[in-house]
Amino acid sequence: MIHRRPAGTGLCVLCVMILRCPFGTGLCVLCVIILRRPGRTGLCVLCVTILRRPVGTGLCVLCVIILRRRSASDARSLRGPGCNARGRCGMLRAMHIRHLLASFLAIAALLAPPRAAAQGVTVPDEVDEAIERGLEYLASVQKPDGSFPDNHGTTGSISALAGMAFLAKGYTPDSDKYGENIDRCIDYILSIVDPTNGYFGVTKPGSGMYVHAICTLFLTEVSGMVSPERQARMDPVIEKAVKLIIDAQNIRKSEWNQGGWRYTPKSSDSDMSCSGWVIMALRSARLNGARIPNDTMSRALDYVKRMCYSADGSFTYQGGNSGSGDTLTGAGILYLELCGRHNDPMALRAARFLTERRRYTELRPNNNNNRAYGLYYASQGLFQIGGTGWDDFQRWMYSTWIPAQSGNGSWSAEENSRPYATAMVVLAFTPPYRQLPIYQRDEQVDED
Repeated sequence: MIHRRPAGTGLCVLCVMILRCPFGTGLCVLCVIILRRPGRTGLCVLCVTILRRPVGTGLCVLCVIILRRRSASDARSLRGPGCNARGRCGMLRAMHIRHLLASFLAIAALLAPPRAAAQGVTVPDEVDEAIERGLEYLASVQKPDGSFPDNHGTTGSISALAGMAFLAKGYTPDSDKYGENIDRCIDYILSIVDPTNGYFGVTKPGSGMYVHAICTLFLTEVSGMVSPERQARMDPVIEKAVKLIIDAQNIRKSEWNQGGWRYTPKSSDSDMSCSGWVIMALRSARLNGARIPNDTMSRALDYVKRMCYSADGSFTYQGGNSGSGDTLTGAGILYLELCGRHNDPMALRAARFLTERRRYTELRPNNNNNRAYGLYYASQGLFQIGGTGWDDFQRWMYSTWIPAQSGNGSWSAEENSRPYATAMVVLAFTPPYRQLPIYQRDEQVDED
């Protein structure tokens, strides 16, 4: 049975073909269970594990072959000597009968309660509960039109961040719980866009590229999970939004600022903070099938590398030693990883800058300067690196930030917005769940 998917043709395991789609990992069990589209539950036939991952590396084939799809181009890297041009693998054919037997167990597993964390990852109950309380708060304060209260609540950026927070825990637009909230986030963002050029920043003229990048990121992350009607509304908007980003990079700038972005599409300078959101949006769009010029990503990578402070390995706001510290160092690690520079010496040095001191002074709940913002970047960046640095950091993060959660599930306001702070902390807490496509990690990262 052939299942047509947005980025190519995927065949179910019974048909002995390797799934060739960057949008998700799912199984057609004995051609009885329909291949799940992004965001739905897939089953590992042998382990009877329910995988609630919209994309990435969770589908095991008899616990031997791991599909590690992060983009359409990644498919070619999995074709070893035993596979032909269409990805047919002789070893998979040999395993065919074992799949038939194991599939009966898989069907029984449909009755088991789903677990949102990734395969083989145990999330402490107190962390899971804190995340759920945060999501309950976000759902409770969302307005009927999809916007949020407090500062920035009507710009679209908070709707985008809250939408990603729901997705990060494994909820999708078709989920009974929070599905309607996600749809409202999408609809509000689509309601504020400039239809002529796909620009979301019209709601915040002075710093609209932040809003634009965050909204674009959310729409490209949720793309493929929505109803056909919403998808039809989203597609042309995403196309225009991505084009605007690429055009903004091409504005004439000094050599130091080339490759980056700043407050508006016409800005002639750049900064690390805004550029980072844009890089994430572009990476997500590319995973979603958009054609992003290689030159666009390479120039962005060059810009990020110029923002590294050579004296200590931290990353800065606009280069030199301007604003060096914890807040943007995690961002630098994440951007290098997303640009394909896994375990780059620059990223590893930045990780040491964060972890060797183990104070995380700027990331504590009582710090008033971009604490949740910095926590989000440090968490996502160190998760990409993995190993003991991530293990130590996550223990510190959960033990420090869970007690700081308010009774209503929120975290104290940053940028004069509790919804903003809460969404950012939830996103910082959820890397182990591996639900958002943009943050999928190379499975060769050491998790011991």
